[in-house]
Amino acid sequence: MEKSSNRRVFRPEKPSLLEEDPETLGARLFAAGQPAYRAGQVLEWIYRRGVTEPAAMTNLPAGLRSWLAEQFAGNPVDRVFWKRSGDETTKLLGRLEDGALIETVLIEAPQTGVGVERSRSTVCVSSQVGCAYGCKFCASGLAGWKRNLTRGEILGQFLRVGERQREADAPGTVRRDHVPFDNIVFMGMGEPLANFEAVTGAIESLHREWGFGFGARRITVSTSGLAPRIRDLADLGVPLRLAVSLHGATDEVRSRIMPVNRKYPIPELLDAVRSFRERHNRMVTLEFILIEEVNDSLAQAEALARIAGDLHAHVNCIPYNRVEGLPWTRPNRKRQERFAGVLRKAGISVTLRREKGHDIEAACGQLRLQEERRSA
Repeated sequence: MEKSSNRRVFRPEKPSLLEEDPETLGARLFAAGQPAYRAGQVLEWIYRRGVTEPAAMTNLPAGLRSWLAEQFAGNPVDRVFWKRSGDETTKLLGRLEDGALIETVLIEAPQTGVGVERSRSTVCVSSQVGCAYGCKFCASGLAGWKRNLTRGEILGQFLRVGERQREADAPGTVRRDHVPFDNIVFMGMGEPLANFEAVTGAIESLHREWGFGFGARRITVSTSGLAPRIRDLADLGVPLRLAVSLHGATDEVRSRIMPVNRKYPIPELLDAVRSFRERHNRMVTLEFILIEEVNDSLAQAEALARIAGDLHAHVNCIPYNRVEGLPWTRPNRKRQERFAGVLRKAGISVTLRREKGHDIEAACGQLRLQEERRSA
């Protein structure tokens, strides 16, 4: 699966400046007869001020701005529209250079208390157009997998969110730092670890001081269970957080709804997760979508408790967000609480998440799917 989903690579007409780091951009500048140190100034405009158009980088010489505009594109993610729910969730539908549609979700959690100035916000980004992994409950793969996103297309989503946040600020608002969000999750459309190079490249730009300078503990990568790539992620050297979309606590149940389990069954997956946890000494999160009469039994809860206890993992129980065209339903509140209660009784750290963004189709891939069907 990983190999087939990495073959299709999009080649834009001009590369985005978001593809560059200080070394690569400095080398390009030097080869063009420009001072290499200008790379730092360009990246400061991008990551400290949210500016990707060379014409607006006013402290650069006019000739350099012209050269940059000839050689590079700006943000490769065009905004189609933002859609906001009544529960502080906002979804961006973005269009890429080849017309492909992607989704980015901004989830805000209002904070209360002395000295709190704004909501805590989490940005959930996509890493692929569609998905090749065919999880039976997910909208992302319903229209199939088209291609991987580039590093620039992943980073472009964050810059669009930054624009949205600044537009929403009240007049005179002064933000405490240049990053207008608090947490990052690679949990949108696609399997992040099947697009490993672009995703880890984007993480570098997010984490390094020349980029966003974003703390590793606030970056989470979610995977459906690509065991070898989990080990590769551990070797990356950035102590980020890992979330595993488990959704079934036995091979029988997980294979029914997640085809990836046939290639990387639970014992192999858990061995890789255990290695990641030991390497970084970070609590792993097990994501578990609760689907009525599929994986919400007490037996599944007990098996999940054993897995989470062995890994010292946190469990995030997520009542299923219904997707048009799929047969699954969410369990009622009583069944949800009963499932979570088994975990709590076993001493497991557990969150029973309440749905977010149901009125704006915030489940992965729903908004894109609707727009593609309307345009067909």
